[in-house]
Amino acid sequence: MIRVPGFEGRRIAVFGLGRSGLTAARALQAGGALPVLWDDSVSSRMQAEAEGFAVEDLTAADWSDFAALVLSPGAPLTHPKPHWTVAKAGAAGIEIIGDIELFARALARLPEGERPRVVAITGTNGKSTTTALIGWVLKQAGMTVHVGGNIGIGVLALPAPTPDAVYVVEVSSYQLDLTTSFAPDVAILINISPDHLDRHGGMDGYVAAKRRIFARSGSALVGVDDPWGRDTAAGLKAGGRKVVSVSTGGEPADVMAAPGEMTGQDGRVDFAAARSLPGRHNAQNAAFAYAAARALGVPHDVAVEGLLTFPGLAHRMETVGRLGRVTFVNDSKATNADAARQALSSYDRSFWIAGGRAKAGGIDDLEDLFPRMVEAFLIGEAAGPFAARLGDTPHRISGDMQTAVGQAYEAAAATGREEVVLLSPAAASFDQYPDFEARGEAFRAAALALGAVPASAS
Repeated sequence: MIRVPGFEGRRIAVFGLGRSGLTAARALQAGGALPVLWDDSVSSRMQAEAEGFAVEDLTAADWSDFAALVLSPGAPLTHPKPHWTVAKAGAAGIEIIGDIELFARALARLPEGERPRVVAITGTNGKSTTTALIGWVLKQAGMTVHVGGNIGIGVLALPAPTPDAVYVVEVSSYQLDLTTSFAPDVAILINISPDHLDRHGGMDGYVAAKRRIFARSGSALVGVDDPWGRDTAAGLKAGGRKVVSVSTGGEPADVMAAPGEMTGQDGRVDFAAARSLPGRHNAQNAAFAYAAARALGVPHDVAVEGLLTFPGLAHRMETVGRLGRVTFVNDSKATNADAARQALSSYDRSFWIAGGRAKAGGIDDLEDLFPRMVEAFLIGEAAGPFAARLGDTPHRISGDMQTAVGQAYEAAAATGREEVVLLSPAAASFDQYPDFEARGEAFRAAALALGAVPASAS
C-alpha cells in the first residue's frame, strides 16, 4: 500500500466504495487521515464498516468539517450533471480529487532522491495492452516495476515506493478529470476517438480530460493517427515541449510503427515474431512501449527482446483455442466500434461475433470493413440494429454467446480453409454480462465446449 500523508487528523469524505474508493480510504487512513465513507450500495457500506471505517450518510453530513472529497471516477464530476457530492463539496469550498491525485501527492512528499519514476498511459483504445506491455518490457530489463491504476490493481494498493521502482499506471479520462498535480516522468496518449461523451459534455471535454496527462509530465509520447492526437502533439510542441510522435503510418513521426515492423530512434526492427501482438494497432502499442522503455534508459536490444516475448493480455486479441483449422480469438475488450476496427483490420477475413449494448453510432464507422466479414453472428440488444446496418453483408441473429460461437464455428469449418472466429463486439457488455471480462470468459468456455484445444496447450 502507498500511504497518503498531508491530511493527518483531518476528516476526508470518500464517496464510492469500489476498488479505488476503498483503496483510497485505506491509504488515507495509513497516512493519518480520518476518512468518512459512503456509498449508495448497502453491501459496500457494510464491507467498509467491517473493515472498521467510519461510515456516515454524506447527504446529512456537515461538509464544512471535511478537508476534501475523494470521488469515485464512476461518479460524474460535471456531466450529464454533477453528482450530489460534487455540489455539496463545491458549496463547502473543499477540493474534489481522486485516487490518482492522492498517488501524485504521496510521491511528491518524498525527498527528491527517494522518488520512484512513473509512466502514465491513457487513450480511448489500447490502454491496457500498452500498460501491460510496458510493464513487461521493463521487468524483462531487470527493473522493479509495479503495474496498476485503471488496469488490475488500484494505484494506491501497489507496493510502497522505493527509489528504484517504476510505476506503470493506466489512467482513464474520469481519473484525469480529478487530478491537479499528477506529474508522470513519461506520459502517453495512445489515441482519441469519440467515447464517454455524455460524461465530458461532448468531444471537447473528453479531449481536454485526456490532455491533462501532459499538464506536468516529463517526456510526452503522443499518437498522431487521429486529428485530436495531431492537434495535441502540435500544441505541446508549440509550447516548447519535447514530443515523441507515434504513428502506424500516414503522418511523419519520430517513432513509426507499421504492421510487421517496429521502428524506434535506433532503427527498424522485425516485429513479425511477436505473435501475441497482431495487427497495426498492436504495432502502435509496441512502439509506445519501446519509446517509453528507451526514455527510462532501457537498451535498444533489451527493449526489443521484451516486446517479442510479451505473452499478451486476456480479452484483447487473445487466441483462446483452435479446433481443426479454425482459430478462436477473444477481443471482448472491444466495447466500441473503433476498438473493433483494430481487430477486424488484423484479419483479411473473419467470422465475426458482435453485439451487446450499442454505443453512439453503433457500427456505422465499420462499413469499409464489412467486405472482410465472411459472416456476422449477432448477440444482445444490438443484434437487431447491427443486422439492419449490415444490410447485404451475410449475418444472422444468434442471440446469445453459446449459439453464436457454435454457428460461427460450423460456418468457418465448412469452408475447409484456415479461418478465424472473432469475438470483437463493438458494444458494451452490460445487457448480458456484468463486464467485458465475463463476456470474454463466456466466449472462451463456448469454444472449449466445442472441443477447441486451449491456446496454452496447442
